[in-house]
Amino acid sequence: MEEKKKPIILASDHAGYELKEKLKDVLKEHEIPFEDLSPEFDKDDDYPNHAFRAAHKVVREKTRGILLCGTGIGMCIAANKVKGVIAVFAYDEKTARFSRQYNDANVLCLGARTTDETTAKNILKAWLTTRFLEGRHTRRVEKIKKYEKE
Repeated sequence: MEEKKKPIILASDHAGYELKEKLKDVLKEHEIPFEDLSPEFDKDDDYPNHAFRAAHKVVREKTRGILLCGTGIGMCIAANKVKGVIAVFAYDEKTARFSRQYNDANVLCLGARTTDETTAKNILKAWLTTRFLEGRHTRRVEKIKKYEKE
């Protein structure tokens, strides 16, 4: 699926834990290495802690990440606070593909309470196999990155 097979950074809060574990099957099936930053269930954890930690690691290691919480929205908001992260909330395969093609998203956020396992796996596969189109999209993404630095 992924050309360079860089490790994917995984993280979830308590609400996303079970779905995160199931998504590991997709990564294993396609021999994509991953690092799970939240390997144990913690019913009292807070999604921003997981999002910040994972997002920083994505930027540092120039890789991609997958974050899960109840809706995916909280993780997405928190991850986007980290400079260098383009986190997206995808709710179907089409939004997953567009987030890669047009936005060069490096973090995918999913909602375990709003997305069933089959849909989540299909979203993940679409996101992992789609490349950034560059061209005019590069100009647009660069504008966002420039603004972020100001």
